[in-house]
Amino acid sequence: MTAHQPAPRLSIALVSEHASPLAVLGGVDAGGQNVHVARLAGALADRGHRVVVYTRRDAPDPPDEVPLRRGVTVRHVSAGPPRHIPKDELLPHMAEFARELAEDWRRRPPDVAHSHFWMSGLATLGAAREHELPLAHTYHALGSVKRRHQKGDDTSPPSRIATEVDIGTGCGQVIATCRDEVTELRRMGIPPRKVSVVPCGVDPSVFTPEGPVAPRDDAHPMLLQLGRLVPRKGAAVSIAALARLPEARLVIAGGPPPDRLDADPEVRRLRAVAEAAGVADRVRFTGGVPTGDVPALLRAADVVLCPADYEPFGIVPLEAMACGRPVVATAVGGQLDTVVDTVTGRLVPPGDPEALADAVAGLLADPAYRAACGAEGRRRVLARYGWDTVAEATESVYRALLAPRPTVPEAA
Repeated sequence: MTAHQPAPRLSIALVSEHASPLAVLGGVDAGGQNVHVARLAGALADRGHRVVVYTRRDAPDPPDEVPLRRGVTVRHVSAGPPRHIPKDELLPHMAEFARELAEDWRRRPPDVAHSHFWMSGLATLGAAREHELPLAHTYHALGSVKRRHQKGDDTSPPSRIATEVDIGTGCGQVIATCRDEVTELRRMGIPPRKVSVVPCGVDPSVFTPEGPVAPRDDAHPMLLQLGRLVPRKGAAVSIAALARLPEARLVIAGGPPPDRLDADPEVRRLRAVAEAAGVADRVRFTGGVPTGDVPALLRAADVVLCPADYEPFGIVPLEAMACGRPVVATAVGGQLDTVVDTVTGRLVPPGDPEALADAVAGLLADPAYRAACGAEGRRRVLARYGWDTVAEATESVYRALLAPRPTVPEAA
């Protein structure tokens, strides 16, 4: 190929066994990976490639193939009963998933495969080897990190960590989402030369500083925590910090629909934490927020809180930064890459309500500084985290896998 010839279009298989790009966000096991796969597929199609997303059939009614958008098709793979199964219970069905992939690729092999999450990697590794296809893999989360933080509460299958090592050593290239993940992979025995860092992305044309703003109490500063309601996301730390911020109000968005909040165990736990801290009257739970309403909610916040105990990447900081809001996040995982301390917000230690409160207080006391952090966050998103940028970097990994390898002449 000469410099004047355009790079050939690719046929790309994205494999996402439990996280369908067609899923309704906020449902069980539906979150950042669903968004990532859907948006990456679309951005690759915008670059002229043909993309098929393979995901497990979890209901009897969807057709075998569903057009997602121009250039992207979702293909449902029959593996196990056609109903929802919690992702930590899907492992017994991955051999069947692998057989279905291999059979489909006998008829129409892609140029490159890219698996997402460890069970997709397990299924895709065998099928890719059978057809001698180059394989890239993105973990999205690592079992070793989950086990370290959740200990006995970790519901992953016991074989997860060993399988993740096999995938990392067996695939052509690992696509990590942040630098912290590279360090963790090295501990697992996967050399840095086999790892490329390509972050997750955000749509800066949807998440913008300008646009509708959700209703709020203008008499008091509004703090927002957005995301799934699980203990590791650190909402209890935000509530404890609120006790040190007497003028502020905290909105906790996410979890079940609003009419089911009272029955949710995590909501009940957090309400008890707020009652014990004396701030129950200053904490509001919205329940799950429709995707289209998220930008307006972010714009309403004075500061967005992301106090997770650990965070493989973390989409919310990007969404907040794209909306021009300052972020106070824990210095863990992908947040170490996305949030620049004192520039786009603040980084604080995990599990430290006092440090979180001090960082928030500093931002609330200086409106000009808040605005400057928000503006810098928006600039950082535009420079690094748009889906077009993410897709270009991902395509570069694919092309490196497809490049002819130099041959070493045999010794005479």
